[in-house]
Amino acid sequence: MKKNCLFFAASILFLLVGCKKSTAKVEPAANGQPALKFLASTSWTAGFMDIAGVDGVEIIAPASLRHPPEYEVTVSDIQKINDSSYFVYAGFERMMKTLGDAATADSKMIKIKCDNSIETVSLEAKKLAEIFGTQDECKKRLEEYCAVVEKGKNRLAKEGLSGAKVFCNKNQIYLAKDLGLELAQTFGPGEVTSEQIAFAKEQDFVFIIDNVHNPVGSPLLEVAPDAKYVVWRNFPETVERASLKKVIESNIDCLFKKE
Repeated sequence: MKKNCLFFAASILFLLVGCKKSTAKVEPAANGQPALKFLASTSWTAGFMDIAGVDGVEIIAPASLRHPPEYEVTVSDIQKINDSSYFVYAGFERMMKTLGDAATADSKMIKIKCDNSIETVSLEAKKLAEIFGTQDECKKRLEEYCAVVEKGKNRLAKEGLSGAKVFCNKNQIYLAKDLGLELAQTFGPGEVTSEQIAFAKEQDFVFIIDNVHNPVGSPLLEVAPDAKYVVWRNFPETVERASLKKVIESNIDCLFKKE
């Protein structure tokens, strides 16, 4: 076991040094120009790359995982990163602790902030588009994303739910704010406390919004049975065109589903 660990550590070091010293290996495209290889740490960072205007993004952590940041990187994954033209990550992934400074100092490693607010998605997608040269496509895709949030906000208004009071998981506050919901209090990512349960008992929440990647809010329902409990996600379940927009659409739909 010890020998295997030492071999893995040595392999990582060797590949990271190669990654830093060498240029990306790219296959020739049909027009004779090198084809860029776009790689993302998770389906969430891949979603930002999609909005930036990039297609054909590959990921390291499988999208099927409940909490992709916990994925343990392998030697073959590091080789994949080494062979990419650009690798986009958020910084909170466990794999980035393994890769360390030798990797994150490389110019093709691009760190972005990840939350689903219009402000952050706009800033980070535009930043990536500047690097990739995809500004025109980014503008169109960003407009599509913002339109989904605005549509949801209008839908809440029509249902008389503008400013509805919510008790929200900290990892889901960004969309809630953009939709015009009132964040009375937050909980998570750890287990809810006795103080938070007492607070929920005293309030009249319309929604309790939890995080599917680490749900902890169900005990609040025992003291706030009239609140609607919904579970939102951040990481898309697939890597495809408009994956992040589809996540937002699904999250908004949860607010209106009948019990």
